[in-house]
Amino acid sequence: MTTVLLVRHGLTAMTGPVLAGWTPGVHLDERGREQARAVAERLAPLELDAIVSSPLERCQETAAAIAQGRPVSVQTDDRFGECGYGDWTGRPLKELAEEPLWRVVQAHPSAAVFPGGEALAEVQSRAVRAVRDWNERLGEKATYLVCSHGDVIKAIVADALGLHLDQFQRITADPVSVTAIRYTALRPFLLRANDVGGGVAGLIPPPEEPEDHDGGETLTGSDAAVGGGPGTA
Repeated sequence: MTTVLLVRHGLTAMTGPVLAGWTPGVHLDERGREQARAVAERLAPLELDAIVSSPLERCQETAAAIAQGRPVSVQTDDRFGECGYGDWTGRPLKELAEEPLWRVVQAHPSAAVFPGGEALAEVQSRAVRAVRDWNERLGEKATYLVCSHGDVIKAIVADALGLHLDQFQRITADPVSVTAIRYTALRPFLLRANDVGGGVAGLIPPPEEPEDHDGGETLTGSDAAVGGGPGTA
């Protein structure tokens, strides 16, 4: 079972009012740096086999804060980079909301192609492929972290839940939120979504059971807990 922690970057001066996209030189502001320090402290109890980041500065800085004091360094994978918003990059969201494409992005994102940029379907494809590649590279006992962007994280979660991309706008990924997915041989399990506070003990991989253990509610490790199961408390 490979556990992936998806962490969105911290706040920047552009987060919220402007669609930053791939604008170069967008760094964490004072709020974002404090958020990065706080999420690093929250995640300190977890051993991470790798920390992977989008190439953009706001993610690199958030990932670096999480990596501080750990025996792993930040690795970069462009496939976790922000959606290529093309001509929409750097424009105010209030202005973009008047564009005809805005309604498509909201109601039918699988058909959305940004002028001069990417299709949202392409973003999901590259990000999910990256997760699967890292899962295979690190192995089924690994726990690793990916620092990425809101729409990218939402697209990965939609795939894990078996949702059509047109449903991904129902998912939220706030700045420095932690979303955890555990991938098993049969299916992914969404452990946490948009988690912005509290302990992380429940994300520590469970110990291996003896061979004669009957498995309880999860006989194969990929089985869902019928009736809900006892949880991790």
